[in-house]
Amino acid sequence: MPSAYVIADVHVTDPEQYKGYMALTPAAVAAAGGEFVVRGGRNQTLEGPWTPRRMVVIRFPSYEAAQAFYHSPLYTEARAARAGATEFFNMFVVEGV
Repeated sequence: MPSAYVIADVHVTDPEQYKGYMALTPAAVAAAGGEFVVRGGRNQTLEGPWTPRRMVVIRFPSYEAAQAFYHSPLYTEARAARAGATEFFNMFVVEGV
């Protein structure tokens, strides 16, 4: 069964509020069988006009597990804690190999 990755590009504008989201998210990820692969850290655009901000990559055992994470009550609570702490929060899921 292929794995799946949830990838987010985030521009945090209220770091103090965002800490609440960061505290809640690991439990939601773990409950769906996921693990963080990237959580912040340096990044550099190698080609194209995209200039990502804070990058996050989470690996899940399946596409369905990634979707379950996103729609779970735990992550719904984390999203509510994040509301208003970012200029943008772009997130998508992609099936891996």
